[in-house]
Amino acid sequence: MFISNAHAADAPVGGAGGTMELIFMLVIFGLIFYFMIFRPQSKRVKEHKNLMSSLSKGDEVLTSGGILGKIAKISAENDYVLLTINETSDITIKKDYIAAVLPKGSIKSL
Repeated sequence: MFISNAHAADAPVGGAGGTMELIFMLVIFGLIFYFMIFRPQSKRVKEHKNLMSSLSKGDEVLTSGGILGKIAKISAENDYVLLTINETSDITIKKDYIAAVLPKGSIKSL
């Protein structure tokens, strides 16, 4: 008589609405992950593979360490490249460390 009835029965049940919101948020995060992280990274990997396959003798390249050189020899079986830095210096590097192919004559212009 002095205690009022509890109003828990009148409160909305959060089961169905909460589940749909959770699924919606997971889909949104999945789309953000795909368009911001996965897609650009796969595009960069594809471009780098195309660069590696298009290398040929005589190309002037820039390594990821900042070394400029001209390709003197490409070893097909183990993916190594012999770079000529100047008339007396040659180095052998792994193909994966080539960052860019430079236009012809760019080493002489420096």
